[in-house]
Amino acid sequence: MKLYEQPAHVLHDMLVNKEITALQLTEAVLARIDEVEGDVKAYLTITHDEAIAQAKAVDEKIAKGEDISFLEGIPGAIKDNICTKGVKTTCASQILKNFVPPYNATVMEKLNAENPVILGKVNLDEFAMGGSTENSSFGVTHNPWNLDCVPGGSSGGSAAAVAAGTAIWALGSDTGGSIRQPASFCGVVGMKPTYGRVSRYGLVAYASSLDQIGPLTKDVTDCAHILNIIAGRDEMDSTSVDAAVPDYTKALVKDVKGLKIGLPKEYFVKGMDPEVEGAVKAAVKELEAQGAEVVEISLPHTDYAISTYYLIAPAEAATNLARYDGVSYGERAEDAVDLVDMMTKTRSQYFGEEVKRRIMIGNYALSAGYYDAYYLKALKVRRLVKEDYDKAFEKVDVIICPTAPSVAYKIGEHISNPLEMYLQDACTVPLNLAGLPGISLPCGYSSSKMPIGMQIIGKALDEETLLRVAYTYEQSQSYHEDRAQLGGK
Repeated sequence: MKLYEQPAHVLHDMLVNKEITALQLTEAVLARIDEVEGDVKAYLTITHDEAIAQAKAVDEKIAKGEDISFLEGIPGAIKDNICTKGVKTTCASQILKNFVPPYNATVMEKLNAENPVILGKVNLDEFAMGGSTENSSFGVTHNPWNLDCVPGGSSGGSAAAVAAGTAIWALGSDTGGSIRQPASFCGVVGMKPTYGRVSRYGLVAYASSLDQIGPLTKDVTDCAHILNIIAGRDEMDSTSVDAAVPDYTKALVKDVKGLKIGLPKEYFVKGMDPEVEGAVKAAVKELEAQGAEVVEISLPHTDYAISTYYLIAPAEAATNLARYDGVSYGERAEDAVDLVDMMTKTRSQYFGEEVKRRIMIGNYALSAGYYDAYYLKALKVRRLVKEDYDKAFEKVDVIICPTAPSVAYKIGEHISNPLEMYLQDACTVPLNLAGLPGISLPCGYSSSKMPIGMQIIGKALDEETLLRVAYTYEQSQSYHEDRAQLGGK
């Protein structure tokens, strides 16, 4: 048995039953990093010594006969836009290449209370702006299923690490699909919780009204367990929802009898990879065979979601990134003649092309004379997108569609055409605009043996129904047991 291929719940049981030690498990995953990280390039920082020390502490606890929590001793990775006290948090940007946060994000405080083994920080598109992890200042992460392909983004490092066995679980963030799309491309499970369900305190902001932290895991069971740990109200985040957090593992029931599944006609359109459409529709048929009722629905404003997102998100990004000016923290240009010159050179030298592009779009949309025509109108359309979902959820319990319009594409294939890249977000962006939860899980493979992801969308704060439907489908298949072979490794 290869320990790095096992999901966290299996490894937890093995630790409890003393079949393995936390040190053995951690060393197995670190050895896997040594073996394949040179090909995958998921990590930006590896905290090797700290991981070993954490594993030994868990083993001491087990030796004393003490109970351990679900994640205790289980190695995982953190997206490098989540603040980790004493460990570099770069956002894959040159401007933060030496930034070490003096505090932990709330999700890190919650995780650390569980005593997991933290292996390090993983790659992303710079400031989470991108869908392929090609926009990282520190190099491209490769898809473990085909090293010539992208892992998706912006949480590409998180998805690739879980798929490659260089982490058992990972945290990512999702602003327009940044957890779900890489989960789809890398054949793992990824959930974007309801906006406000998980604290954003300590998540380096991209677009504050859209960002949400969530788990990437090997199966749905692990996803439910990690959501249990990170969900909940946080006084440090005024946008976090004050609602009771259920035990999500109780939703892991193989039963969809009587549930109504909505199939939105706008998501199955010309231009979508027919293999993706076929796999998702076959998965829906499987759920129908298990007792679910399928209803065709319409989300008429879907066509406007991409345009709306790429006005709202850059506008918020331009505001959030104004703080990177070479004064308070981050890198600073050295050869400036005055303050304005220093700020201009700092931002020109240390921001990447995609970040600059979105800052310019955002500032343009917010500028005098254009605010009403662009940003304000986008906010109104956002409301219409949300109302589409509200009406649909009067008829159905969940909505199912592809996670992405294609499987993972070749590195370099779309990066030179920003519009092509933005259109890859067509299936995921509407959820962020509406603040709804969504989960992606594997539902098949293309003829090129690349994973295909199915997206399940739920009502606000109804992650339980999502997990129930996802678990029911997963248990009827074996995709969650498949592992990337990394060229035979």
